[in-house]
Amino acid sequence: MALIKSISGIRGTIGGNSGDNLTPVDIIRFSSAFGQWIRQNNPGDNRKSIVLGRDARISGEMVRTLVAGTLTGLGIDVIDCGLCTTPGVEIAVTDLEADGGIIITASHNPGQWNALKLLNNKGEFISAGDGQELLELADKGDFHYADIYKLGQVRFADNINKIHINKISGLELVDIPAIKKAGFKVVIDCVNSVGGVVIPELLRTLGVDKIVELNCDPTGMFSHNPEPLPANLTEISDKIKEVKGSVGFVVDPDVDRLAIVNEDGSMFGEEYTLVAVADYILQHTPGNTVSNMSSTMALREITEKYGGNHSSSAVGEVNVVSRMKETNAVIGGEGNGGVIYPPLHYGRDALAGIALFLSLLARSGKKCSGLRAGYPDYVISKNKITLTPEINVDNILEMIKERYNRYDINTEDGVKIILDDEWIHLRKSNTEPIIRIYSESRTKEKADKLAKKIMDEIISSVSNK
Repeated sequence: MALIKSISGIRGTIGGNSGDNLTPVDIIRFSSAFGQWIRQNNPGDNRKSIVLGRDARISGEMVRTLVAGTLTGLGIDVIDCGLCTTPGVEIAVTDLEADGGIIITASHNPGQWNALKLLNNKGEFISAGDGQELLELADKGDFHYADIYKLGQVRFADNINKIHINKISGLELVDIPAIKKAGFKVVIDCVNSVGGVVIPELLRTLGVDKIVELNCDPTGMFSHNPEPLPANLTEISDKIKEVKGSVGFVVDPDVDRLAIVNEDGSMFGEEYTLVAVADYILQHTPGNTVSNMSSTMALREITEKYGGNHSSSAVGEVNVVSRMKETNAVIGGEGNGGVIYPPLHYGRDALAGIALFLSLLARSGKKCSGLRAGYPDYVISKNKITLTPEINVDNILEMIKERYNRYDINTEDGVKIILDDEWIHLRKSNTEPIIRIYSESRTKEKADKLAKKIMDEIISSVSNK
């Protein structure tokens, strides 16, 4: 069905033919390439080590066995965290002084998918250049494995989730006394993955003793589409009204994205997870912020309110992190519910987002919906156009850029046209003849109209050729 090789990792559907899907042959090949890349980029005679963790999806143990066996076959030690979140593995890499990490997760993709997400020795996703180097190693397939006396060893680190939670509870801006005093009733949906292991423990550590759990059994049998979008969150929306909850939290299978549900069952909005957490951080540590180019303008307004500067980056966590370091940002992330808080680590972290959001909510004295009502209102329209393979997508983007050259245009990642209080962002897919078109305005109608205008122009241009 699918095997997607990108600079950030390898993902695909389980089973089928090697080279076309994520099969055991492909898992071994790319694990070998990553292990060899780790050895080449961490010189020295010392034995290398790689942290391994996985979400709860059904294929996880099979993939884990293949990856661990391959790495030890290369003479690399494996530190196996078992069921562990993506941010937990990122933290483990630096805490355990490992040379890299592999997270076995397809993030928000459905259950038939899995992936190898690859980390450097800083516990951060590898860069574009590193990813390209790794793909070239995989294509060559010239791997050197260890002899019998130099095989790697596997050791287990089953306390990483607890270490992660303790680090969050120790953050200066996580206000446990205020959270306890508020007496929140929190409803959670962890889509039957690793969030069901860690989120309840996090909430108890934060002083929340009224927890309503949905889909918290880590069986990997996803109870609904695992992407935390409004269309997939009807169960928690109904439950929070039924039990009169204070707030609802939904995470994806590897717990790096956070969606928030208001006490009345309405959606806080995935774009506004970062906005709210940034508002809280900036109240206490004014500074700069970063989000990707397809994220809401509301973050810029909040940042400027506190005297800081907002910068945008190309889409992708590694690009956001790079821009955050360049600008010394105090908070950053992506509009898909991804919060990156540097005092903890440079990675999207839903657990950190929950702790900081509850601190904000407790201190505000407002209901969740009331808190959301205080932020600037914008709506993003997300669309795509599928083209035939022979069409040159770059030429289409260039045409749009020239047609709108009277406006402020950013070409760092596709073409983003910035108008007075709205924008439209066009990006091509690296794997398919698709143009993704995101637009934002003050209302859904305006955002949809803006996107339709550009889409009509693209279709007209293609039809006239």
